[in-house]
Amino acid sequence: MDHQRWQIGFIVNPIAGMGGLVGLKGTDGPAILRKALCRGAAPVAPQRATRFLQQLRPIKEKISLLVGAGMMGEIYAKEQGYRMTVLGTNRDQTTAQDTKNIVTEMVERKVKIVIFCGGDGTARDILESIDQSIPILGVPTGVKMQSAVFAIDPTAAARITLRYLWNELPLKETEIMDIDENDYRKGHLSAKLHGYAITPFEPALIQGSKQASVTTNDELRNQAAIAIFVIEEMQPSTLYIVGPGTTTRTIGDLLEQKKTLLGVDLFYNNKILASDVAEATILKHIKNKPVKIIVTPIGGQGFIFGRGNQPISSRVIQQVGKANILVIATKNKISQLSTLRVDTGDPEVDEALRGYIRVITDYREEHVMKIT
Repeated sequence: MDHQRWQIGFIVNPIAGMGGLVGLKGTDGPAILRKALCRGAAPVAPQRATRFLQQLRPIKEKISLLVGAGMMGEIYAKEQGYRMTVLGTNRDQTTAQDTKNIVTEMVERKVKIVIFCGGDGTARDILESIDQSIPILGVPTGVKMQSAVFAIDPTAAARITLRYLWNELPLKETEIMDIDENDYRKGHLSAKLHGYAITPFEPALIQGSKQASVTTNDELRNQAAIAIFVIEEMQPSTLYIVGPGTTTRTIGDLLEQKKTLLGVDLFYNNKILASDVAEATILKHIKNKPVKIIVTPIGGQGFIFGRGNQPISSRVIQQVGKANILVIATKNKISQLSTLRVDTGDPEVDEALRGYIRVITDYREEHVMKIT
């Protein structure tokens, strides 16, 4: 019966995440969106929104959705057969103000929770239109996701939602963080706290805030020892896809190669073959040659794929194979992680990656960790 229905707000940022595969590190602003489209970027949000809604279908008769018009939620909810009320105006190009207006109306209608598909920029927009009387939960869809309001993937977001609706989870105040994309593209990562929201708390399914890298002498020594070992083990005529991070950058420093801090670079015979590459460039270069991937987990979150290194896509990982993935991390970073995580956007690839993997933590030292 209608009076037993949960009223849920559901809103999608249709351009979130489009810059990831093409190496643009976000899509904030119309100029960057145009650049992403020129590089062949495709929408990420539809697949993520649909995957979330599919996981909730067993209880869809108990749910009444308030959705953004058109690409902002309506299309995907209609495809999955949900009862819904459409808010806002259907537009070919949506703006941050559309998000704010729709969320404001959701608040006025006293929804139980607002679920959004987007990144940190979307979280900031929602924060401006909501108070802490209504919780929010992010289905991770962006490129840069520093905030602690995001589930680890769309399936986890659905599980959190279900448990919250059944009053099985507490609420927790969480940080909304964001970075300046222009600085990010120049290799400078500085996250700023924009405020606090409340989120259903399930530590196994919610990502934490990203933790900044430490720069103590012990940490720098540890990074150098890891890099020396990796370089000694590098094989000739093998392509190395090297992800972002201070630990991976040290490999470039010791090879006297200028590796980008926040981009994905290709190394071949100890030289940089291409810098700050997109997925298409990687796929072109990995044909007909041995390939390995080197990545380091994000501090405080544990993601080795799906956060900040989207050019190393599910298609790339499928071709390279788990056996050819090298994970490196300092002892300090590993000590703060209970598990490693993946969110490639392809559930089959994520499942193939799960299990145990060796992590290089010092010169000829390894630590076995589980990927969940």
